[in-house]
Amino acid sequence: MSDSITRLRLGIAYDGTDFSGWAIQQDQRTVQGELQRVLTHLAGHEIQLTCAGRTDSGVHARGQVAHLDAEVTEQLNAERINRALPDDICVLAMTEVTTDFDARFSALWRRYSYTVCDDPRGPDPLRRRHQLDVGRQLDIDAMNQAAKALVGEHDFTSYCKLKEHGTTVREIRNLHWVRDTDSKTGITTAVMHVTADAFCHSMVRSLAGALIPVGEHRKPLDYPKQALEQKAREAGVTVMPAHPLVLEEVGYPPESEWAARQERTRTMRTVD
Repeated sequence: MSDSITRLRLGIAYDGTDFSGWAIQQDQRTVQGELQRVLTHLAGHEIQLTCAGRTDSGVHARGQVAHLDAEVTEQLNAERINRALPDDICVLAMTEVTTDFDARFSALWRRYSYTVCDDPRGPDPLRRRHQLDVGRQLDIDAMNQAAKALVGEHDFTSYCKLKEHGTTVREIRNLHWVRDTDSKTGITTAVMHVTADAFCHSMVRSLAGALIPVGEHRKPLDYPKQALEQKAREAGVTVMPAHPLVLEEVGYPPESEWAARQERTRTMRTVD
């Protein structure tokens, strides 16, 4: 890398409603496309972004992280970037980092939330675009009991869309549901929080798709475990809608461990 080029780390939030996901696609509006267009203009040279997690179409983020290499100028700052970006994207932070940092491969974990309105009255009209409406109260205790079998390192083939030359082995560190009641409206929601070292394509929405039927008492407690053990998409786990899903946070090790974490992450994993 040239001495005049600096690696920058971005913290990013966006409403994914009107985007065809993070990654650039021809003739589609994407988060990466909008950001790179603005960053390239302000930097005066082509910018390529690498993110911590490529969110799908309709998925939101409060804690997305990305990195880029650029010549730092007065034009390239968070305030100017945000003035040029559309209203559904915001750069929350921008810091200089060493080249040992990689937004994707240096990450230790990602945390997502998935919000379900299970209040019989339906969702708050102001939040309906970011919640799944199921119309009847879920059994949180049952879902949390069923979720225990999914925690740990497993082959999540039954919960993923397969990617050529990729691995479906992931380690879920935490998976639980909590009850939330809005203090003003009194409307209740059930929120799934899941943290893992990484996620396969559609994995979080499939986890929700296995656990929600347990909460509705349409599936037994061991249904998510049985699906996991089949290690096949034919297990029939439903991929739930994207709009209630939010990338909340990405965790990284101390700076001294960035390079080592990259190397470990790039190593293909299997489960015996």
